[in-house]
Amino acid sequence: MMIPQNLTDFVVIGAGAAGLMTARELARAGKRVTILEARDRCGGRIYPLPVEEFGYLAEGGAEFVHGTAPVTRALMREARLSLSSRGGTRWSVRTGVLSPADSSLPHAGQFYRALREVKIDLSIAEFLETHFADRRYDELRRSIIRTVEGYDAADPRRTSTLALRDEWLGRDEGQHGRIAEGYGALIEYLSSECRRNGAALHLGAAVMAIAEAHGRIAVRCYDGAMFVADAAILAVPLPLLSEIALLPAARERVALTGDIGFGNVVKILLRFATKWWADHGGQDLADLSFLLSDATVPTWWTQHPAGYPVLTGWLAGPKADRVSSLTEAELINTGLASLAEIFDLSLDRIRRNLVAARAINWGNDRFARGAYSYATPRTREAQAVLRKPSGDAIFFCGEALYAGPDMGTVEAALASGSETAQTILAAGP
Repeated sequence: MMIPQNLTDFVVIGAGAAGLMTARELARAGKRVTILEARDRCGGRIYPLPVEEFGYLAEGGAEFVHGTAPVTRALMREARLSLSSRGGTRWSVRTGVLSPADSSLPHAGQFYRALREVKIDLSIAEFLETHFADRRYDELRRSIIRTVEGYDAADPRRTSTLALRDEWLGRDEGQHGRIAEGYGALIEYLSSECRRNGAALHLGAAVMAIAEAHGRIAVRCYDGAMFVADAAILAVPLPLLSEIALLPAARERVALTGDIGFGNVVKILLRFATKWWADHGGQDLADLSFLLSDATVPTWWTQHPAGYPVLTGWLAGPKADRVSSLTEAELINTGLASLAEIFDLSLDRIRRNLVAARAINWGNDRFARGAYSYATPRTREAQAVLRKPSGDAIFFCGEALYAGPDMGTVEAALASGSETAQTILAAGP
């Protein structure tokens, strides 16, 4: 039986931030664009939760806007979205004592001097073992490892020291915050822009293979649909690239993604009847923003300055891998137990105050297989090959392909999408 073929100029695979940005720019330039998305929604690892569940536009995935994020903010201005500034006080728990967090890094001067002098890239774990193995640096090593695992969702044994140096020494100190209307509003704007410019969007369209077809590209979906185009743009998370049958040259390039780190995140959202933590043992935690601890779920944050009685728990990198077999209910229980430990309260007392709960393990999401990427010592070389047009009419884009210091962010995904579209359009015709 002949399979009907849908003819188009470009097929964009993946309707996350990178895919939608690529599609929008190509469609704006007058190209016929078809977007194929395996999920029944757009956004990918941007995952807005129903407002009735947590009382506001809660984020099951990406949540913060980091630094100046020029592409993100330009898009927000287009969409008339606003930024809610992040404020409040950071607290930490050490040996059972809750106190305002000390943001200073122990031995900071010595650490950054050594970091600036690195000439040959190595993992951050090796860097610390080489330069800071002495016991007097225990707190320094602990702080660095916690940041790498928790913030970058990375394995310190694989994380590039030079990439971290670029990130930390060139850190953009622009205003951090959240999109007041939620990241979902940004995705809705992008998808509506794609449609307005004539792009066709197909949800529930999981791609199984990309092949050559009489000098063009044929994209085949699991449901039997086929799309024939001049080129295909793969804008899917790294682990999914190896699951799509590709042309030999593209398959060789995909093998290089093993040189790019990809970490997991478990995000636990807990809505309570009251902000029971605001007055803790006579300590005023009403403006609590972030809370760092050594509990199983070590990092928590509030929605401050908004007053919603919600705590968000965060497990990332190797710590997230260690709980990969737990069910959602078990992860929620782990989060509640961590809060009971942190605040020295009974688990029953905290549980009685619970109104709603979610635990999202991105590593178990079939269309993500993890949260976001990070740089290893071999990543920049791999990115350069993957970003370069190879003549096989298959392009790659996404946060993992972004060469700037903000890998793993929505900004990186949007910037990569824009750059990929410009590369394609510059090649003509």
